[in-house]
Amino acid sequence: MVVVFDCDEAGRRAVARAAEALAPHAARVRVVDLDRSRNDGYDLGDLVREAAANGGVRHAARLVRRVAEWAEPVGTSVGEDVGELLDAHVAVVRRYVVMTPAQADAVALWVLHTHALEAAETTPYMAVTSAEKRSGKSRLLEVLVLLVSRPLPTANVSDAALFRSVADGPPTLLFDEVDAIFGPKARDREDLRSLLNAGYRRGAEVLRCVGDGSKQRVERFPVFCAKALAGIGELPDTVADRSLPIRLQRRAPDEQVERFRRREAEPEAAALRERAELFAAAVLPALADARPDLPDELDDRGQDVVEPLLAIADLAGGEWPERARRALVELRADRQLEDDSPRVRLLADARHVFAERSRLSSAELLEGLAALDEAPWADWYGKQLTNRALAKLLKPYGIRSRTVRLDDGSTPKGFVRDQFEGAWKRYLPPAARSIRHTATTRTTSGVEPNPHLPQSPDVADTNTAAKRHHEPDVADVADSSGMRRDE
Repeated sequence: MVVVFDCDEAGRRAVARAAEALAPHAARVRVVDLDRSRNDGYDLGDLVREAAANGGVRHAARLVRRVAEWAEPVGTSVGEDVGELLDAHVAVVRRYVVMTPAQADAVALWVLHTHALEAAETTPYMAVTSAEKRSGKSRLLEVLVLLVSRPLPTANVSDAALFRSVADGPPTLLFDEVDAIFGPKARDREDLRSLLNAGYRRGAEVLRCVGDGSKQRVERFPVFCAKALAGIGELPDTVADRSLPIRLQRRAPDEQVERFRRREAEPEAAALRERAELFAAAVLPALADARPDLPDELDDRGQDVVEPLLAIADLAGGEWPERARRALVELRADRQLEDDSPRVRLLADARHVFAERSRLSSAELLEGLAALDEAPWADWYGKQLTNRALAKLLKPYGIRSRTVRLDDGSTPKGFVRDQFEGAWKRYLPPAARSIRHTATTRTTSGVEPNPHLPQSPDVADTNTAAKRHHEPDVADVADSSGMRRDE
């Protein structure tokens, strides 16, 4: 299908709407820009009249038949370049919010993903978190409202209205202060939590009763849509594991951003949004068929999260395929190192203690664990980790102490390295390589280190991690292994 539009802004807006509507029904949508140098409503009728005046009716007819040969894919004909479009989004976001190049690149990819959601099987949630207030979370959502497809801020929206809105046509949901939804006092927000937990994969639905009294009926509500979630602290694992983590920090005195005034930012953002709509209309079939190479550094869930964003980066070409993989691995690697299971932490620390040793006595392993800086084993529920507690933590992996022969000839109870190798391979990420993010943006060019990289590739700092919204105080409950303080 070929679309010929008037050479003015109204014509370009019209072709964007037409191409979006026609894309699902036509194999390819292509457009003709008759004369980019004109901006006065020049159209196909003007072309025919000029051709007839200069060469007669036969010449005009031949010219009209050739119009289709001039058609280009939507986007190309209006000067679109996906890489340039991504760069423009990066520049706008970093103009108003302090963030790393990797974070800004991920946000730009996610914005275009909201416009091309129809082509994706999964959608990563954008988890915008910080340790303290006034770190730019709400400001980022204000910018996203101007850029994403069908934005729907959720303030003062009832759960019922939200479910209906998603069912009517997937919006981009923007949640601010999402910590209130997952806090211990938010028992009445179960419906909303189910929408967030289930809406990650296409086709996901939840069942709800609608109607009054005896006239109630069960109705299915689709919950698949793009979502950005902003809050203080950490999200529950069920949501965080499906998210693209954007951890913001309070702006330092030497970090400058422009003051955000919506009336001034809106015209530029509207132009970007229109270009993103053209992009999506042109490339939906290509994105639906895309099978990008997924980074080996990420686990299965991490690969699911980044796949639709990498499809866009590969389409952009140039530096973006490598740049996007670097950014997304950098962000998701932090998430993978934050597994809050004490058993996984123990596996990581045991790998560190073993180092190049092939066998250790139980006493040597416990001593090495207790000596690790910032590890919890020296003060495990009020005392140093014991043989009994160690055995309980390792039992689910099939790792049990045995008699081992040490270099000095003694034969105490202990462990050999081979007992751990299978668990290390299955539950721990490979040693993380140093990641330095190269990006060319409005404010930076060249190589910038990521200030959020963990200091150890093997160990997540569970002691200093912010308490998750849904976790009670550990003083009142048993840990996930079933042990209480007195054990």
